[in-house]
Formats: sequence, structure tokens, C-alpha cells
Amino acid sequence: MRTLRLLLVTLLGLILICIALANRTSVTVSLVPRTVAEFAGGRWSASMPLFLLIFLALALGMVLGIVVEWMRESHYRNLAAARQRDLAARQRAGDVVVTRTGAVAPRDEVLAILDAPKAPRPQTTAGLPVPGTATAQLPVPASATAVARP
Repeated sequence: MRTLRLLLVTLLGLILICIALANRTSVTVSLVPRTVAEFAGGRWSASMPLFLLIFLALALGMVLGIVVEWMRESHYRNLAAARQRDLAARQRAGDVVVTRTGAVAPRDEVLAILDAPKAPRPQTTAGLPVPGTATAQLPVPASATAVARP
């Protein structure tokens, strides 16, 4: 896995170097229209190599994507914090006893796909399924369970 990662990073580096060498011409980027720049005064444009403009646009897109994803997942973080506070309050009151039996399955669709358990291999005897074994069922992910005290 480490070798594959190193190979991909090296390949990405070579691609970025090729893009930089092919786009070395200087371009002028205006931040505001010319009429607004004349009205506001000052210099509202910058000259830079084209590859730098491409790399800045990619970096800005990545940062915006991270911020949007972080904001989209804030609901899940708030929900988890509220549930944790509620569970801690119930534990202090002695209403519930919590036993941990494993990791909680993620609620995010992408993470659920990535963390999905693999289907168990069917047990066979001489090519025939063993009676009483599940051949098409996925294992249920373990989660925290709360048991109410009487």
C-alpha cells in the first residue's frame, strides 16, 4: 500500500511538472472590471504564469470543497454531541448502564459504503452449504447498547 501511494504521488508530481512546463506564459488576471478599477484607483490586476493561476484555482476549489463538506457534516457532529450529553446525563442519574460491543456504524452515505462489512463466505461441506448457516445475510454491525435498569 505504501509503495502504491508513493507511486501515485510521484505520478501526480510528474503531471503537475508537465503542466507547469507547458503553461509558462505570463497572463494578467484582473480582480475587478477595468471601469471599477479606474473608479476605485489602485492596481487591481496581477501578472503571473498561467500554471500558477491553474494551481491556485485547484487549491481554492479544494479548500472550498473541504469547507462545504465540513459544514454539511456539522449536523451529524451536533447530533452525536447531543446524544453523548444525554447518555452521560442518564448515566449520572443511574437510569442506564452502557455496554460497548463494538464500533457504531457511520450515518454518512460515503463512509457507510467504505466501512461496509464484507459478506461472510458461506460454509460448505463437499461443495454443499451447511444447514443453519447464513449464506446471503450480512453481519449486523455492533453498536453501543443501552440497557434500562428496573
